[in-house]
Amino acid sequence: MSKAQPKAEIEKPEAEVEDDQLNRAIEELRGVLSEEEKRPEAMRAAAAAGNSVILDIPVEVQIVLGSTEMPVSDLMTLQKGSTVALDRRIGEPVDVVVNGRRIARGEITVLENDPSRFGIRLTEIVAAAKKS
Repeated sequence: MSKAQPKAEIEKPEAEVEDDQLNRAIEELRGVLSEEEKRPEAMRAAAAAGNSVILDIPVEVQIVLGSTEMPVSDLMTLQKGSTVALDRRIGEPVDVVVNGRRIARGEITVLENDPSRFGIRLTEIVAAAKKS
């Protein structure tokens, strides 16, 4: 009698595994936040103490104004004062990217309390894509 060989697992690329983990974490966090909105204030305070571990995790946030492609020869000729044309027009929304994943879109705005700085007003939250 021959024993059945266990099916070899196909390993996913590391980036895909990280995407899966990030998708699950985002969905779990959204579920927790929606449940938290329904709780009485006393229960919210207790839950917040337990969530502080998650809420203290640093993430990289980028605001992407646009992008472009160019040959290396053009890249090498760039110097101070050069202009690089991007794939977006003035007034188009910018992307809000967290750890390499677009999570929202928004518009550039001047900060009310400091007109020498600008920020982003979120106009759209991107739903997490479900992978099958």
